[in-house]
Amino acid sequence: MKNAKIEAILFDWGGTLATWHDIDLHETWRAVAAVLDEARADELAGRLVAAEGTIWRRSRDEHRSSTLEEVCSLAEVVMSPAGLAEYERRWDPHTELEPDAVETLRTLRDRGLKIGVLSNTIWPRRRHEEIFVRDGVHELLDGAVYTSEIPHTKPHPEAFLAAMRAVGVTEPSLCLFVGDRLFDDVWGAQNVGMRAVHLPHSAIPVEQVGHTEGTPDATIQRLSELPALVDRWNGAAA
Repeated sequence: MKNAKIEAILFDWGGTLATWHDIDLHETWRAVAAVLDEARADELAGRLVAAEGTIWRRSRDEHRSSTLEEVCSLAEVVMSPAGLAEYERRWDPHTELEPDAVETLRTLRDRGLKIGVLSNTIWPRRRHEEIFVRDGVHELLDGAVYTSEIPHTKPHPEAFLAAMRAVGVTEPSLCLFVGDRLFDDVWGAQNVGMRAVHLPHSAIPVEQVGHTEGTPDATIQRLSELPALVDRWNGAAA
């Protein structure tokens, strides 16, 4: 069913719907650690950076998910409400949407397409939904899967199938996945029978680059290019 009409579009979040920003993890964790224990801030930050590196390497190699709580547990750091608030404050500038994201999602919904999100994340659903409500995106989503809530991360097939089910679709060939990573997003989506579009805007950290790369069905430079692409594919499938 490679040429089936697309019924749902599933998006990666960071680097796709949200603009990619480089971030200094040590600086970020150092600010959090200073709230937790100023005298031991450098030590705690080092342990937190190492723990986060461990879980992202595991995601890359074993496709197993994690949570912020597990990062803290591995680092043997007890997070406080004030520390969590500082963590979220530090990350907040890196959650900005691409300028054309909202209009693109609205246009796709006007086409009658279902819209979903699948994000490799250690953050809880609460945090993502706060961001989506802030940016006027939450009401445009038919479903979302955050890997902090499931056993697997992209590119594991079960992550993509969970996102498909979340928007109410039962056949992968009816789904299009849009993402910035050729391993996690493109190869992973195609591996379950979805089509995949690549948005090549992100500087993928070396330690997160996977063992293979997918060849996208199409490449776009702006999200706003997506509706016309889907129109062409669905017109050809009519």
